[in-house]
Amino acid sequence: MADATVDRDPNCLFCKIVAGEIPSDLVREDELVVVFRDINPRAPTHVLAVPRQHIPSAYELTDADGPLLAALFASMRAVVDEAGLGRAYRIVTNVGAAAGQSVDHLHFHLLGGRQMSWPPG
Repeated sequence: MADATVDRDPNCLFCKIVAGEIPSDLVREDELVVVFRDINPRAPTHVLAVPRQHIPSAYELTDADGPLLAALFASMRAVVDEAGLGRAYRIVTNVGAAAGQSVDHLHFHLLGGRQMSWPPG
């Protein structure tokens, strides 16, 4: 399988947000991760955590991406703490259009601040 990971895809919405070409409601960022508010929130706290590097989905992750995943989850944990969500939140990622992935750039939805139901969809 060819390496699907590139630094940036010029046609990717999230790559454009990461580059600052499209405005976002930025929550936090570091050298690996950008976290911004979802434009169509489904909960009082609804942010997207994305890697700066373009990775199409979780399917393309490899063992070498362990540090990146740790950075993504650490950033989400910081948002959880700042928002006071405690241990009541949901983290979701979709893989492929049939599962609801609408932007082909790895991203995690962090939702909290309301009662969640199961199954989600």
